Amino acid sequence: MAISDWRVELIILPVTDVDRAKAFYVDSLGWNADMDQRVSPTLRFVQVTPPGSACSIAFGESLTDMTPGTMKGLQIVVPNADEALAHLAEQGIEATGVNDLAWGRFVDFTDPDGNAWTLQELPKREAN
Repeated sequence: MAISDWRVELIILPVTDVDRAKAFYVDSLGWNADMDQRVSPTLRFVQVTPPGSACSIAFGESLTDMTPGTMKGLQIVVPNADEALAHLAEQGIEATGVNDLAWGRFVDFTDPDGNAWTLQELPKREAN
């Protein structure tokens, strides 16, 4: 079997309060609410997707045994770090200022549980 077409399409995120997490990702960040389904009395599945992304995140009840707030290093590529930072500030989300590095421009923030995200504006590439 060849491994020519493997894609990350879903990441499970540990949260303490599903409704609070959904409000943060959908209402504050502006991500798409793809699904919110109670599968059983003990299982709830919520899936949200950043606009334009092929990868979604899911959280809910009984989806993971990870401790809420332990996901670190999640990264999203954005077209413009300054605009992304302004969007976060407009929504009342605390974030670091834009950090300019040789490999991109970065903005860091956390969700209400402390799961850490980095937004990266890719560096401009010279045309060959």
